[in-house]
Amino acid sequence: MRAGNLLRQLDQRLLPPLTRAVARLGDRSARSGVLTWAAALSAAAVLGTALWAADETPVGDRTVGEVTRVGVSDGDSVPGYLRSAAADLAALSESTAAAEDGTYALVTLVAYLPPQRLATVLGDVPVSAVFGRVPLPGRQTEIVRIPALRLPDDVVAGMDQVAARKDTEAADYRARAAAVDGEGVDQQELRARYASGAEVATAEAAAYRTGCACVYAAVVRAAPVVLRVMAARPDVRAVDPAPEVYRLDRTVFLPPLPEQRDVVRPPADTGPSAEPTPPGRSEPAPDPPAPSASMGESSEPAPVVTTPLPTPASAEATETAPPGVTTSPDTTAVDPPTPTSS
Repeated sequence: MRAGNLLRQLDQRLLPPLTRAVARLGDRSARSGVLTWAAALSAAAVLGTALWAADETPVGDRTVGEVTRVGVSDGDSVPGYLRSAAADLAALSESTAAAEDGTYALVTLVAYLPPQRLATVLGDVPVSAVFGRVPLPGRQTEIVRIPALRLPDDVVAGMDQVAARKDTEAADYRARAAAVDGEGVDQQELRARYASGAEVATAEAAAYRTGCACVYAAVVRAAPVVLRVMAARPDVRAVDPAPEVYRLDRTVFLPPLPEQRDVVRPPADTGPSAEPTPPGRSEPAPDPPAPSASMGESSEPAPVVTTPLPTPASAEATETAPPGVTTSPDTTAVDPPTPTSS
């Protein structure tokens, strides 16, 4: 009921009896007292109606614009992060999990695993998503985030979708390379960069289509005691609990890669010095071809299946903008294994 309607009903019910009472009272002092009480009652009714209307006012979401980050960023110490995650897990109380389903946590793995291994490593713990990357030696490839409630079926299906997207991107790169006119140095360099992008996208598509050993992290939700049991498994590198997370759509998970062992930093990519502009973006000027903000990525992010990563060239400018992860192996680490079929 609206406040105006309520006030009208109060007037209709209160004023007639008050008027009749005033008419019956002959002396002036009685009328004054009745009018005083009528004014007090009217003021109380108005105040009560105002408070009631205020209580009915919808309250906006106070968490709009807030983003929680869990994991590592460029320049972070990986050993320091692993120690901090272990300490947080040890200190996690059973009462910390406000929800009955437990606490969200970021699980990072020792090595890249195929989808069929995930159920063994993660057990029966509810999973929200997994993170994957094709570990091509000497190349920086795209990190993908795949929603995965059922293991391994959802991961396999997500990889198939990524593979189809990579095929499309490889074809687009080849078309762009063929469209570059001229035989000058700049044109040859741009053509080579497009050809390199097509090569990387083709390799990624082939790997994902065969169910490669590409998954290196997962987002799970479980009670603290279950998370501690998971952390003790040999394939698990760290379990980083995040009791502060209540909404996954406002959380950025940044797991370290298996080959990152000292400091998170951009990789030494053995491909061309700069990647071509991904499909859907404006093409760089051929004289000279400017390095794209997507250096190291081979493609645009998939709208649903994947989550893109911010690139070294744009990491500082978008430090707080979710989502993203550096795909950089430590330069001192051993080259990651070539993707294998599951």
